[in-house]
Amino acid sequence: MTARVERLSEGEKRVRLDLTSGVWGPLVGLVALSIFFSLKADHFFTVQNAIIIFDQVTVYGILAIGMTFVIITGGIDLSVGSVLAFSAMTTGWLFSTLGMPFVPALLCGLLAGSLCGLASGLLVTLARLPPFIATLALMTVARGLANKYTDGNVVSGWPDAFNTLNTTRHFGVITTTTAFFLLLVVAGWAFLRFRPAGRNLYAIGGNPEVARLAGIPVRRYVIGVYVLAGALSAIAGMANAARLQTSQPYDGLGYELTAIAAVVIGGASLSGGVGSMGGTLIGVLIIGVLNSGLSQIGAQTYDKDIIVGLMIAAAVAFDTLIRRRR
Repeated sequence: MTARVERLSEGEKRVRLDLTSGVWGPLVGLVALSIFFSLKADHFFTVQNAIIIFDQVTVYGILAIGMTFVIITGGIDLSVGSVLAFSAMTTGWLFSTLGMPFVPALLCGLLAGSLCGLASGLLVTLARLPPFIATLALMTVARGLANKYTDGNVVSGWPDAFNTLNTTRHFGVITTTTAFFLLLVVAGWAFLRFRPAGRNLYAIGGNPEVARLAGIPVRRYVIGVYVLAGALSAIAGMANAARLQTSQPYDGLGYELTAIAAVVIGGASLSGGVGSMGGTLIGVLIIGVLNSGLSQIGAQTYDKDIIVGLMIAAAVAFDTLIRRRR
């Protein structure tokens, strides 16, 4: 979905929303990668491997959903990986150390992530800091807090029922955390596609001043997307804790870059106004396919980082070229 600002002959301005999703390019890339690795690795093109890929991208994917909303409005959030760790450590500390019942501790962890997002949103809107600087500062603060009140220790001893969220497979195929991730994708797609508030996000990313003149409460929307990104980071932290059955202050290190990569590879523009949940899902799967495929053909770990970096550069360069031509 693309937001473009046009000058009408009467001298007025409006934001026209192009409802095309723009996912065909990333989808072709995903199919091409899948075919390539299927030819190179005997066990790549199997149902079991597909299930494993979805399991592996769930945490990245939940972070990428929140990042999609932020990038559509023209922002960026570098704090999501640190907020993931801070929220999970908050829940683990309250439950394991202070003896708080698990459900209230879990809600406190989700609240901690949301408050981190609120702090980012206020720094961007009220303090008028560039999103890069505001979220970079919060990234450092959240990581420091995660270390401070746990003394850098690992938190374990999560309830058995919580751990089964990522181990028990329904119908023998999908875990609860993966199913929840896919439901979040569908909910995010429906919001952006059908709700006026979702279309307003594209207008803000296309031109915030025009959006403000059109009566859209830009500041409130921007704060809202950062709060949402913080809450989803906390949810990703819980999913990560269920997967690893432990939490430590350095969980999620570098995850923010993976989330940004997934959104950009999926067709979103770092300039704002362009992006879709379908594209983000495909971008997440591309990274998952790369991780799985390269591992099966015996490539080294940092080969994936090189390829993802090149893909980000190519996606941003392509977006810049398209904008110049327009």
